[in-house]
Amino acid sequence: MPKQKQEQPNWAWDAWQTSVLDHEGNITLRSGRQVGKSEVIAEKATRFALKYEGTTTLIIAASQRQSSLLFEKVRGNFDRLETEGQQIYQEQPTLTRIMLKNGSRIYSLPAGRTGYFIRGFTIDLLIADEAAYIPETVWNAVIPMIAVSQKLRHMGWIILLSTPFGKGGYFFNSFTDPDFKAFHVSSEDCVRIPKDFLRKEKLRMTKAEYRQEYLGEFTDEWNQFFSSDLIKKCMTFIDWQKDKDYVKDARYYLGVDIARYGGDENAFVICEMLHDYIKVVKCQTTNRISTTDTIGRIAEFERIWNFSKIFIDDAGVGGSVTDVLFDRIGRKVMGLNNASKRIQIQGEEKKRGILKEDLYSNALMLMETGHLELISDLGLLRSLKSITYEYGEKNSASKNLKIYGDYAHLSEAMVRACWCLKERGLDIYIY
Repeated sequence: MPKQKQEQPNWAWDAWQTSVLDHEGNITLRSGRQVGKSEVIAEKATRFALKYEGTTTLIIAASQRQSSLLFEKVRGNFDRLETEGQQIYQEQPTLTRIMLKNGSRIYSLPAGRTGYFIRGFTIDLLIADEAAYIPETVWNAVIPMIAVSQKLRHMGWIILLSTPFGKGGYFFNSFTDPDFKAFHVSSEDCVRIPKDFLRKEKLRMTKAEYRQEYLGEFTDEWNQFFSSDLIKKCMTFIDWQKDKDYVKDARYYLGVDIARYGGDENAFVICEMLHDYIKVVKCQTTNRISTTDTIGRIAEFERIWNFSKIFIDDAGVGGSVTDVLFDRIGRKVMGLNNASKRIQIQGEEKKRGILKEDLYSNALMLMETGHLELISDLGLLRSLKSITYEYGEKNSASKNLKIYGDYAHLSEAMVRACWCLKERGLDIYIY
C-alpha cells in the first residue's frame, strides 16, 4: 500500500480537485484560503512530469519564497515515490530544479520584479502560483516560452492559481478567456475549514477583504480611489536600475511619508520626470527607525540623486525632519502638509492650499491620462489599492472629499513625488 494512503486512510480528492487533475489544457483557479489548491496543482505537476517524458515544467511566482512553496510540495510527491522503491530522480534535486530519469525537468523560479531569470526556457507546462500578484509585464516574457511546445507537442499548457487581488490584469482576464478552463472554489465550501473559524474571520475583516480572501471573489471596494485595473495598467515595467536607466535630461523627485512615533513605516518614492511624463522608479519603506536615521537616509538619497525637489509630509514628526533638512539641504526641501491651507512654493506664499484631495486627484489624473508609469512593486500596488474615499454630508463643515487607507504610506509618498508637475507650474487641471 502506498505510504501516503497508509498515513491518510480516509483521504480523497474533492470533486473539483479531481476535475483539475483530469483536465488537459489551460486551467485558471481562484479560491479562498486553505482549500487545497496548492496540493492539487502539485499533484498535477507530478503526474504530468511522469506521464510525458522529456517535458519541462516551470513554476513561477512573484517571489522565490512563494514559488518554492509549491515546488517543495512537488518534490515531496517524488520523495514519497522514491521511499516506496521507485527510482525517480536522475540526480539529487536542488532548491530550484528536479531532474527525472525519464528526462522530465521541473524548475522553480521567481518572476520577481525583473523577469530576467524566467527568460529563455521552452516550457511544456507553466504553473503560476499567486498569479494575481505577478507583475503584468512578466507575462510578456513568459507567454512566448510556451509557443514551441504548443506547435510541436500540442502542449504548452498554462495553470494559474491564486486568491484574487482586485479586478483587472492577466489573471482576472483569464476567467473570460475561452482557452482556459476556469475553477472557482470558496473556503466556505471546503469541509476541512471549521465554520466557526470562518464566522470569526467574517467579523474581523471588512466585507471586501472576506470576499477576496475566503470567498475567492474579484472585488474592488465600491469607493476605491484608484481602481485595481488602472493601477495594473500603469505598472508597465518591472525593473529600474540607476546605473543603466538614469536619464541625464530628466529631473528626479523624492516623495516622503514620515511614520508617526511607534507607528507605521516610513515611505520613500522616487520619480523621474521628462517633459510632462512621470515614471515612479523606486519605492522603499523602513520600519520604526529614529528621526535621526530618517534624516540621514533622506540626505543620502539626495547625495546620490541630486533631486530637483524633496516633498515631505511635514505634519507631526515630519515637521522637525523637514526643518532640519531645509537647513541642511536648502530650498529644494518642501513640506506638503495634508491639512495645510497655505504653502510656500519657490519662496512665494500661495493662497490656494495643497490639500490631500489635490495631491491624490493630481496622481489619479496623471494615471488616467497616461502621463504616469509605475514600477511593478507589490507594496505600492497594495498601498494604492487600499486607498478609499467618501464625501462629507451636504451643507456640513466636512463636506469635502475624504481620502484614507489602512496601508497608505507608500501612496502618500507617491502622490507627493508626483506633485512635481504642479511644482513646475504646468497646470494640467481643467477647472
